[in-house]
Amino acid sequence: MLRFTLIAFSVFLTLTHQLSAQDSFGEQRSDSGIRHSFLIAGNPTVIVSEEGKVTWKTEGRARDAFVLPSGNVLVSINNSAKEITPSGETVWEYKLAPENKELGTAVRLEDGNTLVVERGPKPRLLEVTSEGKIAIEVPLLPETDNGHMQTRMARKLPNGNYLVPHLLAFAVKEYERDGTVVKTFKTDLEELGGRAAETWPFTAIRLESGNTLVNLTHGNQTVEFDADGKVVWHVTNKDVEGRFADPCGGQRLASGNTVICSYGQKKPEMPKLFEITHEKEVVWEFFHPKVKAHEVHVLTTNGKPEGALK
Repeated sequence: MLRFTLIAFSVFLTLTHQLSAQDSFGEQRSDSGIRHSFLIAGNPTVIVSEEGKVTWKTEGRARDAFVLPSGNVLVSINNSAKEITPSGETVWEYKLAPENKELGTAVRLEDGNTLVVERGPKPRLLEVTSEGKIAIEVPLLPETDNGHMQTRMARKLPNGNYLVPHLLAFAVKEYERDGTVVKTFKTDLEELGGRAAETWPFTAIRLESGNTLVNLTHGNQTVEFDADGKVVWHVTNKDVEGRFADPCGGQRLASGNTVICSYGQKKPEMPKLFEITHEKEVVWEFFHPKVKAHEVHVLTTNGKPEGALK
């Protein structure tokens, strides 16, 4: 599991100090005084400090991104997975194979490999080495030829398997290395509104409890499944006064709260990111008139590193 280590935290604080003169970027609101620093993957792709300053940015519309322990940023952008330094230098890159159409996921694994997912005629999950060689290739079963709608953000599990959301299949599938599907979480359950609600899974995260947290895009919901696929926690727009608008990215924080990206949010009075407790109370929000937040990596909360990325 990726960790935002003390080394990365030190690098981040140094970078923040160097760029603290930048103009304010958006607005954080929290009645309880919560302040986050965070990386937005989307348009734009930026790191925002707890003081609301942009401390890093890159050009293009990103689909996935993480701050690495080194302080570099791994980002899926313009159909490439890139590792970019704080100064903007690209030090590693994997480009989409010519036979496919889109590259989505980009995650650095503990062994140094990078997990990427390609969509198109040959949907597949790859582990790419630091030398750019394909170490592992897993064929995927998205149940559609629509390349754009085949998959979204995949993650590797502690057991070595892979968790992959398939939008039009209304399913999050757990794959073994050889491509065998060993478990499926269906998102078209009647209690979630069925297929009519377009409960397409986007980001799926395996929690330390063994449960699986899933954002459902057009369905405007976040759901947590137990190991058997039973719904144990479920949040809709009725619970958060309409803050969901195409929820794409998300993160479970060390506090147990959940941060959600409303990628499609266009209403100026609504946040682009918000944080909710297990009791479904909104405790933090981020507002910006133009941001489209596809994914998020929360780095610190009130000066403390977030620790394990969940």
